[in-house]
Amino acid sequence: MLYKKKYVYNMFPIFTPPKEQKPRPAFIKYAMSRASMVDVARSELNYTLQPKSSTTGKKILRKRRLNEHRACAMRAMVSAMLYHFNIVSELVQATVEQLSDECGLSTISKAGNKSITRASRLITDFMEPMGFVTCKKIWDKIVGTYLPKIIRLTPLFFNLFGISVKRLHNAQLQRLGWINKGLIDRGLECITLVEACRRIKDNQICNIFKYRKSKHSFYKQKIKAQKICRLEETEAKQKILRVLVKRYSLVELTTMGPQGLKKQVNIEYYYLRKLAITPYPDADTPFKKTN
Repeated sequence: MLYKKKYVYNMFPIFTPPKEQKPRPAFIKYAMSRASMVDVARSELNYTLQPKSSTTGKKILRKRRLNEHRACAMRAMVSAMLYHFNIVSELVQATVEQLSDECGLSTISKAGNKSITRASRLITDFMEPMGFVTCKKIWDKIVGTYLPKIIRLTPLFFNLFGISVKRLHNAQLQRLGWINKGLIDRGLECITLVEACRRIKDNQICNIFKYRKSKHSFYKQKIKAQKICRLEETEAKQKILRVLVKRYSLVELTTMGPQGLKKQVNIEYYYLRKLAITPYPDADTPFKKTN
């Protein structure tokens, strides 16, 4: 008997919230509850809406319904996006990678490489063309690549599980009132919904840039550490010694003495060996919750 090859890892993905998270606002809890009560992957909207290209705006012809594997991924993804949703800005404060990990959609190859293709294609090839989300990409000059996509949930997304535009807008106004109360308590002026959206979005982009910049710097140092650690210990320490001699002034070297300098070389060597095998310390998302 021939068996069909399993080509999808984790056929029944489920969203698992991160452990270290604060309780979500009432509206988000309500939206997640509504989404769990209906089959968002088989919503009438999925059959009546005509997908459009996010770049050209031209209609995309669909010849079949959402296949079951992608439907399962979508059910998990909707919950994840709602969990990380910022009510005021309408942005998802999580990267595609984080969403993929929390939904169980990420895979690791035998070589140890992570793939988030299943989650990425769901968003890019289906949810965005259907109009459920919009995605913005920003070029990062530091590493020469795009920053993680900034995902915004549209009113159509909430229509999947029966939440109207009016209810969403009321939730935004309520949240804005909470923000303004905090500003008044600090002696600051109230802001409008548009201004609040702009501030949250700017803060989100700023956090991403800081995260990518620090991560880029970390890996540059790590690569240097790995190069030194590949040398013989004696040669590596000689290289470190030359660097330290240039780093310190003559007075500092004299005060340190031969033993002190030797001790500093050993400390630096130990640090570089540890750095060479240490993963980036901030494995969490660069997004900071402002809900």
